Amino acid sequence: MNLRRCLLVVASLLLLPLSGCESLSYYTQSINGHLSLVSARLPINKLIDDPSGGQDVREQLRLARDVRQFATDNLALPDNDSYRSFVDTRREYVTWSVFAAPELSLAVQVWCFPVVGCVPYRGYFSKQAAERFAQGVSKEGFDVYVGGVPAYSTLGWFDDPLLNTMFLYGETYLAGVVFHELSHQRVYVPDDSDFNEAFAVSIEESGTALWLLDQSNPSALQRYEVAQRRNEDFLALITETRQNLQRIYTSNKSNAEKLAAKEAEIEKLRARYRRLKKVRWNGYDGYDPWFDEPINNAKLATVAVYNDLVPAFSRLLDICEGDYERYYRAVEQIAKLDKEPRRQALMDAKSCE
Repeated sequence: MNLRRCLLVVASLLLLPLSGCESLSYYTQSINGHLSLVSARLPINKLIDDPSGGQDVREQLRLARDVRQFATDNLALPDNDSYRSFVDTRREYVTWSVFAAPELSLAVQVWCFPVVGCVPYRGYFSKQAAERFAQGVSKEGFDVYVGGVPAYSTLGWFDDPLLNTMFLYGETYLAGVVFHELSHQRVYVPDDSDFNEAFAVSIEESGTALWLLDQSNPSALQRYEVAQRRNEDFLALITETRQNLQRIYTSNKSNAEKLAAKEAEIEKLRARYRRLKKVRWNGYDGYDPWFDEPINNAKLATVAVYNDLVPAFSRLLDICEGDYERYYRAVEQIAKLDKEPRRQALMDAKSCE
């Protein structure tokens, strides 16, 4: 693939083309942001062998190298140079994504790009640029949500590096994000983010559990399993709220009444979360930051995009008896279908053929 087409892919992954000089400016930011990372890459093996790098950093990179090899050897993920180099971005997130949804609808806004198709977000290397765009969309009457992103995938067009942002939340998180991003190189369907992200989450979750088991670290595996159960509780809260909001939005109430009912439902969500913490989680407060910030349709949509189809994918992986090559082939066959038949085939799958 020539460089020009690769750069178009990068720009498409991150930004929607606008018009005139504004379009050029946004493409320039996108391309320059990515190329600044690419040009700063250093091979992991070189950094590990460099004693001036510090023992803690070198140990982290050794772990990352093992995680990367595990992805190929045990999860049948692509054996290429992605995540075999490292870049320190010197910040907490590498990009920021903007999500939007109407005030009285759960239908997330999508933006369509060349090559990669339509996705439910717009990504920026600059937090300020993301927030400026979000403010403009908000003025048009949309709910908006801006979220930091610790990693992104160029779908194999470039050799994506490991980033310091992928190391900020511990070893288990690092393994999961590497497995997640590499899975996009194995299966990716243009115009179907729900399918793509849920598939990637299925690899992230199953792969992380296998990785921890392989590390003979039962305490870490137990902590991960507890965290997964908490996440299931969280997702159940969000699903219940979205169902209640959907009934509100499709009711015969006036718009003013719907908006009031929406705010009341969001407060009920926060109350249910407080009860969950007290009754089931023994006071665990790891989700507090999510609930402490504003909650709206766009923020709720981010949870749905990544998680709604995960149970169906996980069930298919079980049907395939944990054989990842067979699983990928089965997913690839389903991916060939149009969107609605694709959903139905995934939900109805009874074999790994």
